[in-house]
Amino acid sequence: MPSLNNKQSGVMPEGFDAEGVTDPKQLKKMLREHKKAQKQSAPDRKVFRRILGYIFKYYKARFILVVISIIIGSIGTAMIPVILMMLTNNYIEPHTLGGGDTGVLPLWTFLIVSAALYLVAVCFSTTYNVLMARIGQGVLYNIRRDMFVHMQYLPISYFDRHLSGDIMSVYTNDVDALRQFICQTLPQLIISAVTLTALLVIMFVYSLWLLLIVLAVVGVMIFVVTKIGGASSRYFIMQQTALGKVDGYIEESMHGQKVIKVFCHEEEAKRDFDEKNDSLCRHATAANTYANVLMPVLQNIGNILYVIIAIVGSLMIVLGGKNVGLGNAIPGFDMEIIAVVVGFLSIAKSFTQQIATISQQINFVAMAQAGGNRIFAIMDEAPEEDNGYVELVWAKRTADGGVEPSDTYTGLWAWKHPHRAEGTVTYVELKGDIEMHDVDFAYVPGKTVLHDVTLYAKPGQKVAFVGATGAGKTTITNLINRFYDIEDGKIRYDGININKIKKPDLRRSLGIVLQDTNLFTGTIKDNIRYGKLNATDEEVIEAAKLANAHDFIMRLPDGYDTMLESDGANLSQGQRQLLSIARTACENAPVLVLDEATSSIDTRTEQIVQSGMDKLMTGRTVFVIAHRLSTVRNSNVIMVLDHGRIIERGTHEQLLEQQGTYYKLYTGAFELE
Repeated sequence: MPSLNNKQSGVMPEGFDAEGVTDPKQLKKMLREHKKAQKQSAPDRKVFRRILGYIFKYYKARFILVVISIIIGSIGTAMIPVILMMLTNNYIEPHTLGGGDTGVLPLWTFLIVSAALYLVAVCFSTTYNVLMARIGQGVLYNIRRDMFVHMQYLPISYFDRHLSGDIMSVYTNDVDALRQFICQTLPQLIISAVTLTALLVIMFVYSLWLLLIVLAVVGVMIFVVTKIGGASSRYFIMQQTALGKVDGYIEESMHGQKVIKVFCHEEEAKRDFDEKNDSLCRHATAANTYANVLMPVLQNIGNILYVIIAIVGSLMIVLGGKNVGLGNAIPGFDMEIIAVVVGFLSIAKSFTQQIATISQQINFVAMAQAGGNRIFAIMDEAPEEDNGYVELVWAKRTADGGVEPSDTYTGLWAWKHPHRAEGTVTYVELKGDIEMHDVDFAYVPGKTVLHDVTLYAKPGQKVAFVGATGAGKTTITNLINRFYDIEDGKIRYDGININKIKKPDLRRSLGIVLQDTNLFTGTIKDNIRYGKLNATDEEVIEAAKLANAHDFIMRLPDGYDTMLESDGANLSQGQRQLLSIARTACENAPVLVLDEATSSIDTRTEQIVQSGMDKLMTGRTVFVIAHRLSTVRNSNVIMVLDHGRIIERGTHEQLLEQQGTYYKLYTGAFELE
């Protein structure tokens, strides 16, 4: 293995597996990832504090009842060895020595008390298990709800940076890790803590010498747990992260299965998956190897402790050693040495079992920590900023031709624009007048994709963007929607800076037909009224007719009540696009953005749809992005973009006369390079 420079040279850290890696750069990268994973494995109190916060916020009384039930049940279980000591001291030992029944209490009393303690333990154990099941599922319900609600307000850029499959893994695998922690690990840790405390008190009362032996061996167990359990926890965290990557890749591959087959990319896809799957397998194997080794080691240490106590206790009995314990000074707690030894054998077994149980739960704590980190990372992601204060309201026409607010829908909308400095409010009619002045924009700081873009779109005008892929056409429309915020310049909507307009109100005034259609599970009717939930059936049908989708809808088995699933997989791509156009028509927005709206429709259908689109565009400001230049010929202005700059603008005829870039695009005069 090649050596690494500086501090990275020499002995590799524990748990670092780089077998077969010979590239120094790859080795350094793996080492950095390993160290990063080790840092992440450190206890994160904030995660567990937030989980407990959910418990106390919604189920405080029930959780307190759970803790009380655990305490009572655990103390009852811990008292069983005491009953055994008392039974030995008061009944068995006198009979063994031939002295007859000299015990203070008869045998049946001990049996009844033992049965009562077991019954109490069973009852309270059942109680807390039932309660924790309900608390756990309730907490997960609230976490999933809060996570989903928060996700609705995240910016588009967040979803650009994260695979949808990886996000889905958070909702499934990571939430399930929390379920394991809340429903099983958390109560088990409380049980172990209470039981260990009770057993320590009992041992302190009855024999300090034997207590010291137990504590010495327990120290060895803790050392083993720290070493083996710590390594196991680190790998469980790495396993959780690797699982998210595998899920993300599977989702991506399923979505792009046609592309994989078209380009015969099956073998490469298999290799990529094998790489991610191998990583998951390595981490999972290491995690479970350490976890499986830990329990047998602890059990054997516990068996050794049992033998040591038996030997030391036997020597104390035979040699007549003096037992020292707090109970010697308390009347009624003094025990014969043989009774103490018998009880301690049971106590030691129970004590080591609790230590082993805690060590077993460490892995689930680590997985819950990893899952909680990913869950709360989504919740802590900064929501989309919205500093707007201008609202969209119903309006009605005044006598002087202006607008004022209306309590009922009149078909007229206005911007409610408060002027904070003057303390006044003005109402501006929503017309769809959009202007961009010297706009610069970059998705990544320092890498500008739009340069000094200036344009004017007056109400009722049709503005078209043409240019090569990546020229910035879709980016402009994304800025109008404020999916992203500009770096420099200004965008005005009806004379108002769009930064002042609340984003929901801004987007409510815009209708969009995207190139990639998205239909949701539900009826066709539900999908058409998606942007206007209060639309009547008549409005839905009228919108479908406007998009020329009515005829094919009526040929479906259930018409407008036909159920769509899997993004409308039971429809053709063209039909799905028609429904997307109908959905925008139903919204009836004054500004339309058509991003390759007819790209999935054949030429004949396009002509039919175009007539409906022309009706839809009447009286509205329309932004059209199209590769088929035949669809933009009747635009009021066509803007040609190249590398984020507007290099030509004018009508179809004007641009052809210039014989520039548009002319070459339209006539196909570009030479092949």
